[in-house]
Amino acid sequence: MFIYYYICIYVLVYLYLSISIYIYLYYTILYYSILPIEDKVLVIGAGGIGSEHLKNLALAGIRNIHVIDMDTIDLTNLNRQFLFRMKDVGKGKAEVAAEFVMRRVPTCKITHYNNRIQDMNDDFYRQFKVIVCGLDNVEARRWINSKIHSLVEKDADGNIANFDSVIPMVDGGTEGFAGQAQIIIPFCGVKCFECSTALFPPQKVFQLCTLASKPRIPEHCVAWVTQIRWDELRKGEKMDFDNPEHVQWIFERASERADQFGIKGVTYFLTLGVAKNIIPAVASSNAIVSASCCNEVIKLLTYRGHTLNNYLSFNGQEGFSASYEDVKKIDNCKVCGKFVPVQVLIPSDEKVSDFIARINAHPSFQTKSPSLFGPYRGGAGAIIYVRNMRSSHENLELPMSQFVNSGEMVEIHDPEIAEQRLGAIVVFEPSASS
Repeated sequence: MFIYYYICIYVLVYLYLSISIYIYLYYTILYYSILPIEDKVLVIGAGGIGSEHLKNLALAGIRNIHVIDMDTIDLTNLNRQFLFRMKDVGKGKAEVAAEFVMRRVPTCKITHYNNRIQDMNDDFYRQFKVIVCGLDNVEARRWINSKIHSLVEKDADGNIANFDSVIPMVDGGTEGFAGQAQIIIPFCGVKCFECSTALFPPQKVFQLCTLASKPRIPEHCVAWVTQIRWDELRKGEKMDFDNPEHVQWIFERASERADQFGIKGVTYFLTLGVAKNIIPAVASSNAIVSASCCNEVIKLLTYRGHTLNNYLSFNGQEGFSASYEDVKKIDNCKVCGKFVPVQVLIPSDEKVSDFIARINAHPSFQTKSPSLFGPYRGGAGAIIYVRNMRSSHENLELPMSQFVNSGEMVEIHDPEIAEQRLGAIVVFEPSASS
């Protein structure tokens, strides 16, 4: 009986929210249709939130939209990504979404790209007036945040020399019935995306030594394949979690690893979840967050109304609530602030592999695939570990003390996340065995 009650409540709330959004769009169209917007807008992502972005922006009168997404349409997308149909499964999301919206709004031109955002050069990003994101991971958000800051032209004193080089970014994200929207304007006194990464929960990471020698849970087996076995058996081939053949191969190798250590519970869906870090998505949450983001885009393009200041948090888990926060800029932020290395206290006998796991989980770094370089001696920095340099993998089992003295800086590079350099001042503490 109770389950029917909750279903009815959910349906009523969903209908109410959907009608409210379309009423908002109706009046937006009336207000802005007399002034078509010709400025170029880049939409990053054409999935759950990205589909909403494209629909909202086109209906609001924006005539020139570009969309980039490297993913293809999967059967599981159809329940919430409304621009796609069964016949589209296997096709690129950006292409299908662009064609669908242009059929419905012929006055809107949408140019699509089936690429990674990291594949596009600086001139590509410079052409846009505003960038609006519908991404599903933190790493890509950190990268594009770093990119728009690197494009700002400054004078010798570090002040903005050309305000046309400042490209605002509007970002939205959801997780289940919760979501958020935020606006980032590079070097204009407001916080950037990197300033708020310390608020995120730590990433779920596994130490390389555990994966290699003593896995204990099914997730260890999957992570061992993606982080170690793939490079050993398929060196030079890029791993693609959206490729069913790749996921199937990872699942099979993970199952073999689990059988070897007597671990149960490795399934195809667990493999997919660990590999892609899948989180639940709800269509109504995507619609609400996208409406807020697109409203900010319209204000940035037309200067009609004050922009968000500067973070909207939405929670639809229990009822409906939204709050606005003025998240403060961090002075020593590695993207929008002054570069300051972070002190990291480690045991004197800590291995390189354990140090990598430590900085991956550290709130000031949250790296994904870092490379480590030791202090500069003789005009060059010592290579500690580079993922694509096989010879450096032997260093993973060596102690950090072999490469750096206490108080010296280790330079960290992770081009998949940020262009700015990161630094860790390593300070050794006595090991437990000493």
